[in-house]
Amino acid sequence: MMTTIALIRNRAMKSIRRILTSSRNSSPFLSTPAHYGHAPSIASNSPKPRFNQHHPLQTHRIKGIAQEIFGLPSSNFAPLSMPFILITFNRDVSTFKVRNCSTSVENRGHDNNFERIYVQGGMNNVKPLVVESSHEDVTDERNLSGEVNVSVGKSKWEESEVEKEAWKLLQGAVVTYCGNPVGTVAANDPGDKLPLNYDQVFLRDFIPSALAFLLRGESEIVKNFLLHTLQLQSWEKTVDCYSPGQGLMPASFKVRTVALDEDKREEVLDPDFGESAIGRVAPVDSGLWWIILLRAYGKLTGDCSLQERADVQTGLKMILNLCLTDGFDMFPSLLVTDGSCMIDRRMGIHGHPLEIQALFYSALRCSREMLVVTEGTDHLIRAINNRLSALSFHIREYYWVDMKKMNEIYRYKTEEYSMDAINKFNIYPEQIPLWLMDWIPEEGGYLIGNLQPAHMDFRFFTLGNLWSIVSSLGTPRQNQATLNLIEAKWDDLVGHMPLKICYPALDNEEWRITTGSDPKNTPWSYHNGGSWPTLLWQFTLACIKMGRTELAQKAVALAEKRLPVDSWPEYYDTRTGKFIGKQARMYQTWTIAGFLTSKMLLKDPETASRLFWEEDYELLDICVCGLSKNGRKRCSRGAARSQILV
Repeated sequence: MMTTIALIRNRAMKSIRRILTSSRNSSPFLSTPAHYGHAPSIASNSPKPRFNQHHPLQTHRIKGIAQEIFGLPSSNFAPLSMPFILITFNRDVSTFKVRNCSTSVENRGHDNNFERIYVQGGMNNVKPLVVESSHEDVTDERNLSGEVNVSVGKSKWEESEVEKEAWKLLQGAVVTYCGNPVGTVAANDPGDKLPLNYDQVFLRDFIPSALAFLLRGESEIVKNFLLHTLQLQSWEKTVDCYSPGQGLMPASFKVRTVALDEDKREEVLDPDFGESAIGRVAPVDSGLWWIILLRAYGKLTGDCSLQERADVQTGLKMILNLCLTDGFDMFPSLLVTDGSCMIDRRMGIHGHPLEIQALFYSALRCSREMLVVTEGTDHLIRAINNRLSALSFHIREYYWVDMKKMNEIYRYKTEEYSMDAINKFNIYPEQIPLWLMDWIPEEGGYLIGNLQPAHMDFRFFTLGNLWSIVSSLGTPRQNQATLNLIEAKWDDLVGHMPLKICYPALDNEEWRITTGSDPKNTPWSYHNGGSWPTLLWQFTLACIKMGRTELAQKAVALAEKRLPVDSWPEYYDTRTGKFIGKQARMYQTWTIAGFLTSKMLLKDPETASRLFWEEDYELLDICVCGLSKNGRKRCSRGAARSQILV
């Protein structure tokens, strides 16, 4: 027995010494290979980091270390069941916590039976997360409050005074963790005495900030953000004793400084999975945006090593497992509750909202590009392909509305029971709203906001439609028709400030029933028909993809005139976006970043092309129905393709 223990200890120590080759002060399991640069050192007087007590201190996930350290054959690790190796590094003792987290599409409960193996050492001086970065164009400067800002090199394009002001504000919103930038706060209004959670780093809010930094050649903050949020991925977090699924990404996180004793202080990353949010709703879109940003990082930097890391691959699989888990729902779209996306309050979008489906489709396409192909990922890649095919068909066929489709719905027969039913979801023609009949142009169309049995939400939701264009969820003809609609209804959807989050607003009894008489979502305000400048960058990307840059330039020019004068507000109110939102935060970071990203995308359309997807014709040939041996399943894909695909 003693011989066996000594053998294990010796093998572990040799493996650890072999890994610890670059620096004693770096974290070898979370830094990239040495040839990519040198990790920034942490000052000795810097506060030591740790994660919230719900998460293990310095949790690092590494693929394959168990085989090397413990001499286990690779066959011990079953396909699609890659374990996480959770490592806490101390000066004298290294504690290895091994958790088996399934990467199959089936959800598994938490496994709290960790095997602990102690190697010779002590319990002091926990090392912080260290991420390597390039310092060629980056310097640190401290603002008046003593916080570190990201200072980037000169832009390769000439900047206007408005852009220079926006960059200064964006740099002032940077949040640091142990001296390294990890994100930007939601809003940085010096006059706001009650910031609520606007002083946190939101995953969805950081996306335009990340793209702005990447387009300017600054990648360190984005890399740090991706790795730190991966560390916060759901493991043990609970909400009133209910546990979210493994793989859930937080809605936001905050860097807190806590006192250990009179002389020592410590920085803590405190995530919010929705347990503090209004309505207590978990964010479905956070993990999807994380995957999209991971791909964008690789596309814009040319560095794919981050995607290939074992911990990143494992985190990616966990998100996919959470999204691809089978349930009672028969649709290929994701079933979610109200408030689980950008519209994070009750607005009648529960079910299968378009925004989530467009992001889900994008995340699946990103994952198919980034997943490392092994025997263990074959099943997952096959599930992704099947879902992509089914989802694109479902959205293109059943969510699309134009004059032709409205005439079809107008003459629907109801109560059909058969495999050949035309009105598959039993939609009653009376659901077609009166405003829509005169509003939709002859040459335009759009994807409706939601589809459920006996219910179609005919509101125009901007983000879902724009991201359907960017991701090619819609067909080329549908994508052009959507931009035709925006151009024809410019006064309604853009007005004085781009862009409406949805159109039209709910009012009167419909507002009271649908929103629960929400005083913040009154008609033409906030989520209920308010105008959100942050949507500008998605609009710009969609216009560049479809060769309609003149529309984006027109919208950016409108924003450039008003945003700096109005102190970069979060949103605008009224039917045409004339007034600053009644409860809007000023110096909203994603408003600033969305403007900057739009300007840079227009200046460099070639780079912008790396951020969107073209039509994938292979998906059109994959039919999920054809994979079944059950002859009762019949598919209308052929007829649908002849009608809507061009």
